[in-house]
Amino acid sequence: MIKVALIGAGKMGISHLAILGAHSDVKVVGVTDTSKLVTDVLSKYGSFNCYSDYKKMLDTEKPEAVFVAAPTKYHTEIVSELLKRNIHVFVEKPFSLNIQEGKELVHLAKEKKLVNQVGYHNKFIGTFEEAKHLISEGFLGTIQHFTGEAYGPVVVKPKQDTWRSKPTEGGGCLMDYASHVIDLINYLIAPVENVHGTLLKSFYSDTVEDAVYALLETNSKISGVLSVNWSDETYRKMSTSLTIIGTKGKIIVDATELKVFFKDNQCPTNYNKGWNTRHINELTQPVDFYLRGEEYSLQVDYFIKAVQGKAPNIINTFESALLTDMVIEEIKNFKNN
Repeated sequence: MIKVALIGAGKMGISHLAILGAHSDVKVVGVTDTSKLVTDVLSKYGSFNCYSDYKKMLDTEKPEAVFVAAPTKYHTEIVSELLKRNIHVFVEKPFSLNIQEGKELVHLAKEKKLVNQVGYHNKFIGTFEEAKHLISEGFLGTIQHFTGEAYGPVVVKPKQDTWRSKPTEGGGCLMDYASHVIDLINYLIAPVENVHGTLLKSFYSDTVEDAVYALLETNSKISGVLSVNWSDETYRKMSTSLTIIGTKGKIIVDATELKVFFKDNQCPTNYNKGWNTRHINELTQPVDFYLRGEEYSLQVDYFIKAVQGKAPNIINTFESALLTDMVIEEIKNFKNN
């Protein structure tokens, strides 16, 4: 049993706590949150101790791994402390608000040889995993162009005074939702290296952007477009999709469906020339505990297996998340220039 603790019991923290509590290889030993109302409820119904001071929890409970779901502005301080104590770390996205601090955390995690993971859950969705397989095996040929999109009704009225309206807490469409799309582009296609144009638009927000439009180029010179709008009421909920065009075909993929077109008969098993459609229920791995989507349980399970030495620590590492943060920073800088 891996002794695991949680820092930050908000929406994502509670989700992680539920999945960890049901995990057969995990013993939850402590939870830290600054809200007494939250810790009082968890203390009453949970089988673990609750704290308002995360350092006191670490001293008392001595966890082997910690999930960090505190506001982004605290990530550097908390993650640095955990790594210095030789504790494996899962931290929610975005990884860091400061590129230099992010680089230092990457270096420290490598130096300590600790398992590290950031919560970009889309990589554990079956449709995106299948797209990764088809592209990596060369079935799409040479990639020529891509479009990464995300739309939904997150901010649809003015004066929403939450963390989403505060840039210092990871708020804004770019940090909150476009980061997921950028991370998928880096993973499925190639790391983005250059930003050639940016529009950040505000429709309802005064302090952050509600939409992000950018021209991107990967380190392998593949061109692409980023289009993300969290103020689009024509969607029931946020929807992320990628369109990827290659010399041998084309992929259109989101969290529920993969559509792929092959130009000739040199196709992978179970695919044919022309259009093919695969649904998420064909591509989803089974999980022991379902909450919000299989991908959330799968990412937790992957992290625990990495801590146990049963899986390689190569998906959603600090290093890959830092690449996403660097693209975000370049998009911001291009807008400011």
